[in-house]
Amino acid sequence: MATTTVAPTRSFKFSWTDSFLWAIRVMAIFIIVWGFVGTIALGLEGNGLSLEAWKQLLVAGVANGSMYGLLALGYSMVYGVLGFINFAHGEVFMVGAIVGFYTANALFDAGFWESNFILSIIIVLVVAVVSSTSTAVLIEKIAYRPLRDAPRLIPLITSIGISFFIQNAVALLVGPAVKTYPAVPTWLSDPINVLGFDIPGTVLLVLVLALISMVGLWLFVERSATGRAMRAVAEDKEIAALMGINVDRVIVTTFAVGGMMAGVAALLWALMFRGVSFFIGFLPGIKAFTAAVLGGIGNIVGAMFGGILLGLFEGLGPNIVLRGLSWQIPTALAVVLLVVGSATVLGGRSIRRKGIVVLGAAAIVMGIAGVTGFTIVIPGLSQLKDVVAFTALILVLIFKPAGLFGERLAKEDRA
Repeated sequence: MATTTVAPTRSFKFSWTDSFLWAIRVMAIFIIVWGFVGTIALGLEGNGLSLEAWKQLLVAGVANGSMYGLLALGYSMVYGVLGFINFAHGEVFMVGAIVGFYTANALFDAGFWESNFILSIIIVLVVAVVSSTSTAVLIEKIAYRPLRDAPRLIPLITSIGISFFIQNAVALLVGPAVKTYPAVPTWLSDPINVLGFDIPGTVLLVLVLALISMVGLWLFVERSATGRAMRAVAEDKEIAALMGINVDRVIVTTFAVGGMMAGVAALLWALMFRGVSFFIGFLPGIKAFTAAVLGGIGNIVGAMFGGILLGLFEGLGPNIVLRGLSWQIPTALAVVLLVVGSATVLGGRSIRRKGIVVLGAAAIVMGIAGVTGFTIVIPGLSQLKDVVAFTALILVLIFKPAGLFGERLAKEDRA
């Protein structure tokens, strides 16, 4: 006698966490779409930024993002090998910037800065890289190596303590006041037209140095024997040791390479902003860590592109999204959104597609905003760049928890 199997009915289980996350997804899509469309509409009406202003924001975003990407490499590489975040990496960057300042100031006092600027920049770059690399290696040897087999929380707390120690030590040695790098020659600060973009020479130099550093690091990690050893240790330290790889040497090399990238980033900071102090490593360090998570922790390519994307979010985000929220959605469009959104939600529920339901819900919210005439006017958009950057990270992790390019973790770190 044939028996028929009845498919079990799927019971609905309410979860505050899931509901909260889905509500955030709906609101995020609603704000991003409304702001983006509103910015375009305001621009067509003549109330938006000029094309030249958008170009300047784009160039500044890529330049800042390149610096974040170089710093993010240090976070990502150390996490890939040791499995913890080195929160003292921002101070490695700061030490390179401070030592580079005294070198640049000495060259300026000797008259060499103006007469031979290119060689001066090379000297400052070498000094900054050596200083940051030495600091990173000393941190690994003194603070982290004795804790190699300790629970991960202990090195993490230690990294925070080392960060505060280096900050206060530098403040004690050089003072808390902001120190300003010598101005670059006028011939370098003049804008250069590249593919229709008027890019200041200093920014173009920053982009070139960042590109060379990133490509050089990628080739080193992917093509050299040391790079292959680093990837093997990041995959499984015990197996790598059995294959004859000196794990301690690879870990020191990882810190050294991360310090080199931080030294290059220190010079980029000096070229773009000039002012340095004992505290400059904090915010760029946090943003670089954000970039590493955004791209995918442990992923070198992800760290590079995560930094550039973060710089773009920071530079363009306030004007692309927040500025457009002052645009009032037309009533006719609002009615269409309500109808389409309702149909989309019902269709998504019938085929059990949560993503479609979220899009439909966002359309309904936009329709309600249009019918009620609701708008948001936000003053001081340029001051909200940090908020937009970190909000972008939260949204990316909500939609793609492993980062945009995926995590690359050691065997024992994988879920």
